[in-house]
Amino acid sequence: MQYVAPIGIGVLYALLMSLVHEPHRRRLNAVMVAGAGAAYLSGGGLGGWEFAFTALLAYVAFRGLESWTFIGVGWLLHTVWDVVHHLKGNPIIPFAHTSSLGCAICDPVIALWCLRGGPSLIALVRGRGRRRGPGTGPERSRATMTP
Repeated sequence: MQYVAPIGIGVLYALLMSLVHEPHRRRLNAVMVAGAGAAYLSGGGLGGWEFAFTALLAYVAFRGLESWTFIGVGWLLHTVWDVVHHLKGNPIIPFAHTSSLGCAICDPVIALWCLRGGPSLIALVRGRGRRRGPGTGPERSRATMTP
């Protein structure tokens, strides 16, 4: 469960973000990745490197205000930082020893969604359910209809 739940959390994140319309969705995700960059700042255990990483992710998040690619790269960078903390630093949640590992599993799910342009998963599901073959939907003109 420790490996499956983070994947579900990543999918849930994308689903909830799908409720936000563009361009606000992209900008909100840029803010989220900036916040993720500062997640270890108050006790990550890697000293000055915590500040350097926060500065790097702040720059990536700023570029992400206009680019889903930068947001996806930011989540991948955070994945690497989670792995470093799992192996050498302090966990992201102090009382949950494997929380950085869980974050390292969740973040790539979010990154993949972002690298695909942060599409609305709700719209994708609705569109799939309504998709029909050509000439079978309401777009069919009266001229092509047979009695």
